[in-house]
Amino acid sequence: MVTACSFKYYDDSNYYCQKLKLTCIKGNKIVQFKTSKGDFEVKLFGKDNPVTVSNFLENIDNDIYVNQKFYKIINYSQLKFIHAGVNQENKFYSGQNQSLNKLSPTIPLEIKFKEEIKPRYNYQIKNPYEIVNLVNTFENGSIAMVKIGKNNSSTEFFIVTNKIPELDGRYSIFGKIIKGLDVLEKIDKEDFIKEVKISN
Repeated sequence: MVTACSFKYYDDSNYYCQKLKLTCIKGNKIVQFKTSKGDFEVKLFGKDNPVTVSNFLENIDNDIYVNQKFYKIINYSQLKFIHAGVNQENKFYSGQNQSLNKLSPTIPLEIKFKEEIKPRYNYQIKNPYEIVNLVNTFENGSIAMVKIGKNNSSTEFFIVTNKIPELDGRYSIFGKIIKGLDVLEKIDKEDFIKEVKISN
């Protein structure tokens, strides 16, 4: 157990990567999404969210997002939520890709604070004063994992098209769209991901 800034790290990224049998990536990566409405590019925050990003990259390597629909679109006047990904227990999983059966259904919630060296795991912010110390908060193009109870889904993610401070510190924001933001406005429920490729 290591103590820093009065927060106790019972587990760290190496522990979870080993537990989930992931190759722990601790650097930022770029991935390209090809969709039925156009392409966009995402910068993944491997430096701040190594477990979430390592899991996501493994999903890409296993082609589990190929031909998967954006299964839920929530439209508000100034904000759009775009949900994608797959889960063994929902109807959007075709069952054709056996790689998915080998994955854990959930991964830990992972958030990073500015003054701390390591991310925090399974720690959800309840004190609003802590939000100012977060490394990543929701803004246009942020991508985060869907929650299942207190944990994250290992495969399902969502993208937002505006700031939404009400969700900051409650989800693992593991990337941001850096090119092709206009594509998000075109995506509807019948659209799908053709392919996701790792650029570097």
